Amino acid sequence: MRRRDFISLLGGAAVTWPLTAAAQQRTNSKRLAVFSPSHPSVDLHSHSENIGSRALFAELRRLGQVEGHNLKVEAYGRDQNSSGPEALAAEIVRSNPDVIFIIGPGAPFFKKLTSLIPIVVITGDPVKTGIAESLAHPGGNFTGVSIDAGVSIHGKRIELLREIVPTMSKLGCLALRWSWNGPVSGPAIRAAAEAAGLPLAVGLVEFGASEADYRTAIESIAREGAHAILVVDSPEVDQNKTLIVRLIGNANLPAIFTHLNYVEAGGLMAYSFDLIELFTRAADTIDAILRGAKPGDIPIYQVTKFELSINLKTAKQLRLSVPPALAARADKVIE
Repeated sequence: MRRRDFISLLGGAAVTWPLTAAAQQRTNSKRLAVFSPSHPSVDLHSHSENIGSRALFAELRRLGQVEGHNLKVEAYGRDQNSSGPEALAAEIVRSNPDVIFIIGPGAPFFKKLTSLIPIVVITGDPVKTGIAESLAHPGGNFTGVSIDAGVSIHGKRIELLREIVPTMSKLGCLALRWSWNGPVSGPAIRAAAEAAGLPLAVGLVEFGASEADYRTAIESIAREGAHAILVVDSPEVDQNKTLIVRLIGNANLPAIFTHLNYVEAGGLMAYSFDLIELFTRAADTIDAILRGAKPGDIPIYQVTKFELSINLKTAKQLRLSVPPALAARADKVIE
C-alpha cells in the first residue's frame, strides 16, 4: 500500500471511529422514566432549574450517568397527564424503561402494573402503601426514599403552630385530595390532630386545580373557623406555593409548611426536610440499579433531619408575637 493511500485510509478511520463509538454509546444508553404528574415535563430533565432535578442529575452526572450521553431520560409530567396519573403510569410501564423514578404519590398505581421493572420512589410510608416489606429489606421491585416520619412529624408541626398561635382551637388542612384520601398523609394528620385535641377544617384540591379552586378551599377553611393552616406536602400543591402563600395571607391565617421555599415566598413557618439530600440519595439508588443492584436489596432511606424556618416579617403582618425561644431554635429566620 502506498503511503498516501495509508494516510487517506487512516484519516477515514479517524473520522469513523468516534462516530461508531458515539453510535454504540447511544445504543447502549439506559432509559430512566421520571413520573411526576404535577411538574411540567421540562422540570424533569438535567437542564431544569427545579431544585430537586438539579440535585438528582448533578449526582447522577457525578456517578457517570449523563443525560444525552449514556442515559436517556423520558419525562412524564403535567403535559402528559391529561388522562390522569393512573393512565400515565400504565403508559410508562408499557414502554418498559430500565428504571422508573416516581416523585410524590403514585407508587400504588405502579405496584398494580409491574413487579419486574425496578422503581425508585420519593414517597410517604412505603410499608403502609404496600410497596415494601420493610425499610431495611424492601423486597420486590421498589426502593428509594421515605419522607414520612409517621404521626410524630405532623404532631411536631402542630406543636410549633401552637407556640406561635397559643389560642388555636381548630386546625385547617390544605391538601391534594389524592394524598389526603390515601393510606399515609390523611390518617397520620388526623391522628396527630386528635392527639392534640384539635378538630380539623379540611380543604381539598384536585390535580390541575385552578386559582379559583385554591381560593375556594382556603376560604372554606377560614369559614369553618380554623385559626391556622397546615399545608400538606405534595408536588401538586408545591407547584402552587406562591399562589397558596398569597391566598392564605389574604385570609389572614398563620400557616406551617413542609418546605423552606414557602417561607422564602412569604409563608409564616416551615418544618422541612432537605430536598437536595432526598434527590441526591434517590440518584445514588438509581445509579446502583443501573449498575445491576436489585431494588429489593437496597434499604429505603427515611428522613430523620428536619429544619425549622420562620418569616418574622410575615409574623408581624399577622400581628403575631414569635416567642424568643422559638426564634432561637429556628435554623433559618427571615427578618
